Amino acid sequence: GWPRSDGIRGGAAMDLFGDLRRMNKRQLYYQVLNFAMIVSSALMIWKGLIVVTGSESPIVVVLSGSMEPAFHRGDLLFLTNFHDDPIRAGEIVVFKVEGRDIPIVHRVIKVHEKGNGNIKFLTKGDNNEVDDRGLYKEGQNWLEKKDVVGRARGFLPYVGMVTIIMNDYPKFKYALLAVMGAYVLLKRES
Repeated sequence: GWPRSDGIRGGAAMDLFGDLRRMNKRQLYYQVLNFAMIVSSALMIWKGLIVVTGSESPIVVVLSGSMEPAFHRGDLLFLTNFHDDPIRAGEIVVFKVEGRDIPIVHRVIKVHEKGNGNIKFLTKGDNNEVDDRGLYKEGQNWLEKKDVVGRARGFLPYVGMVTIIMNDYPKFKYALLAVMGAYVLLKRES
């Protein structure tokens, strides 16, 4: 009677394997859904911040040393951009210039207000020798309100270093994303 009992044992093992496979598939679907929820939650929080702060980029990372000692490379800045707020000299603004992809974080050093309420202003990095006219597009001597992405309202020191490392070393970025993806997909619910 050996073969028959072996057959039974083999069948039980097959059933167990089938159960495991079904469970793993369900677990995988669950983890993929979990991942999708995390991503969509992050996007919703980001969109919410855009609405609340009035800024298209509510959080930015300082990428250069041009604002030291006020801000260092890797500092995370929190921005607001309410249109009713007047722009004043001494304020730190984040602005975009035509022809440059990355916004610049610098201080307003001069403000010109016209009678019709139009405001033009000039910026400079605290750590730079000269004002920003060399950074503006050719022929542009002043910034206007439309160029402003936001104004610095608060910051966290060095939290953005991860972003800088990822920009400087693209391989690190992919490795980090792979590890995060694997963690979310393989994490078992305890």
